[in-house]
Amino acid sequence: MKHHLFFGLALFSLSGSLMAAESLCQQKEQDIQHEIAMAQQHNNQRRVNGLERALTEVRANCSDNQLKAAHQARIKAQQKKVAERERELKEERQEGDDKDKIAKRERKMEEARQELKKLQAEPY
Repeated sequence: MKHHLFFGLALFSLSGSLMAAESLCQQKEQDIQHEIAMAQQHNNQRRVNGLERALTEVRANCSDNQLKAAHQARIKAQQKKVAERERELKEERQEGDDKDKIAKRERKMEEARQELKKLQAEPY
């Protein structure tokens, strides 16, 4: 019994190591396949068709370096957006007479920051 448990743990450990070695493209392909399954469950054929085209494109043209570069570009663009929102909020606070505008700028800045955090947490 102890040998079976040890063997099971060894296999589990090995499968975790193999999953960690998975490429970003393989991960993206799996994500798209999951989305296809979800769209099929909800009978959303239009989404299934679009996702299948995306899957074909990923299988044909994906490279980990390309995914990393595109992701870094999205992060950089969002960082610029956050900086712009901060500048707008600062200007609005200096003018200081319209609290509704200030609150609106604060919300926009917080939304931009949350989107940046989300992007930074994604693997690609």
